Amino acid sequence: MQHARPRSIGCCVSAVTTQSISSFLHVIVGRSNCLTSRVRSPGFRPALNTVTPQTARRRQSTRISMPDVKIVEVGPRDGLQNIQQVIPTELKVQLIQRLATTGLSTIEATSFVSPKWIPQLADGRAVLQKIKPLMQNSTINYPVLVPNVTGLDAAIDAGAKEVAVFVSATEGFSMKNTNCTIAESLDRVRAVANKAKSIGIPVRGYVGIRL
Repeated sequence: MQHARPRSIGCCVSAVTTQSISSFLHVIVGRSNCLTSRVRSPGFRPALNTVTPQTARRRQSTRISMPDVKIVEVGPRDGLQNIQQVIPTELKVQLIQRLATTGLSTIEATSFVSPKWIPQLADGRAVLQKIKPLMQNSTINYPVLVPNVTGLDAAIDAGAKEVAVFVSATEGFSMKNTNCTIAESLDRVRAVANKAKSIGIPVRGYVGIRL
């Protein structure tokens, strides 16, 4: 059964070298003012206060509150699996350790997909073993991607405390990516979620598409 490389829209590492690993995350939320220009007469004087109390109340009542945004860093998994060169385990661990200092709350550490299809992450068990101190002494979550119940069992055996499951948004991408239909993929995900729930393992699911 083929399990190719799931892709998701998120933060990921595009290149890693043995000399340096850096992951910079900038979230910029701001407002911009719309400025208009007009021809002004020589006697024009801008009003010091053009917002009436009624206008201020109306703006306040129609202001849309921003929902919370959760950022999940998938670089150690999705980023590294797309690099042809197999990255040493120690370097992967260093990347995760550095990401843990950036203020992230969730870092997807690796995956438990057959190494036949993703040899870059064949050391998933070793990675989890080496980041155990981070997992035990941190408020950061370190989920791992699992494609099926077999992957879930391997992840739990390696010490995973949270898992992620993945389905494709289109039939074509599902067949190319996981060698199964969307319906078959949902059956696998359902089996993973049911077993994980029965043993108290949190599950995060996401839908992916290639752009």
